Amino acid sequence: MNLNSSLQDFTKEVQERINAFMARKLETYDDHALDLKEAMGYALLLGGKRSRPFLVYATGLALGVKEELLDYPAAAIECIHAYSLVHDDMPEMDNDKLRRGKPTVHCKFGQATALLAGDALQSLAYEFLTTAHKGLDPQVSLKQVAILSTNAGLSGMCGGQAMDLHFEKQQISLDTLKILHRKKTGALIKAAVMMGAYAKKDLEEKEAQILEQYATYVGLAFQIWDDVLDVIGDTKILGKSAGADIALGKSTYPALLGLEESKKQAYEACDGALKSLSLLDGNFKLLADFARFTVSRDH
Repeated sequence: MNLNSSLQDFTKEVQERINAFMARKLETYDDHALDLKEAMGYALLLGGKRSRPFLVYATGLALGVKEELLDYPAAAIECIHAYSLVHDDMPEMDNDKLRRGKPTVHCKFGQATALLAGDALQSLAYEFLTTAHKGLDPQVSLKQVAILSTNAGLSGMCGGQAMDLHFEKQQISLDTLKILHRKKTGALIKAAVMMGAYAKKDLEEKEAQILEQYATYVGLAFQIWDDVLDVIGDTKILGKSAGADIALGKSTYPALLGLEESKKQAYEACDGALKSLSLLDGNFKLLADFARFTVSRDH
C-alpha cells in the first residue's frame, strides 16, 4: 500500500485487503448456525466504502506502522460499523429496507437473525483486536480495545443513536445537534484514526492530540454531508432510501440551519481538519484527501 496513491487507488487497495482478511476469518467458523454465519457475511462483505478501515491504514502507515499490524484494528472497526448498520436498519430503529442498494439484513434473513448477526459482529470486533499475532505489543491491543469500546458505546455511537431516536420530531439546539453528531458518527471516525495512530508504540502526545483534533473535524464534516445528501441525494446512488431522515423527523443540519448553511459548516469542518494535519510532520496526504472527499462525495 502506497501513501502517495490517489484516494481512489488507495481506497480500492483497502477494500480488497480488508474484505479478504475478514472473509478468511469468517471461513474459519463452523456451519452449525449457518443462517447466522451467512447473515454476518452478508452484512460485513456486501459492498461498502470501508472509510473507517481506510482511516486506520492511512493513519498507521503515515506513522510508520506495518500493514499487517493494521489489519486487525481495521477489521475490528468495520465489524462495529457493520453491526451498527444492521441494528440501525431494523424496524425498532429506522426501519430501512435498503442498504448499499440491497435488501437490509432483517429483510433478507428475518429480524431475529439480524439481531443476532449484529451481536455476533460486535463480538467479532473484539476477537480481532485480541487475537495473538506476531509483532503486536499487547499494550497496543489493550489501548485499541479501550478506544473502540469507549467510542462504540454509551459515550460514543450508541449514545448518539439513542439521542437521535429521542429527539425525533423535536427541534433541538445547534449545540445539542453537534453533540449528537459527534457521538453518532464522529466517534467511530475518531476511533479509526486513533486506533491507527496508537498502533505506533511510541506515539507522542502531541501527535495524538493533533490527530484527534483532525478526526473530530472530519467526523463532523462527514455527518453534516450525510445530512445534506439525505436531502439532495438519489436513492439509486446512495444505496439507501433518500429522504429517510426527513420522513422520520430526524435532527439534522439542513432541518436546523438550511441546506446552504449546512454545506458551509461542512466546508469549515473540512478546513479545520486540513489545518490540523498541517501541524504534523510526515506524509499525511491520504488523510487530507479523505477530508476533502467528505464534502465532495455524492454517495
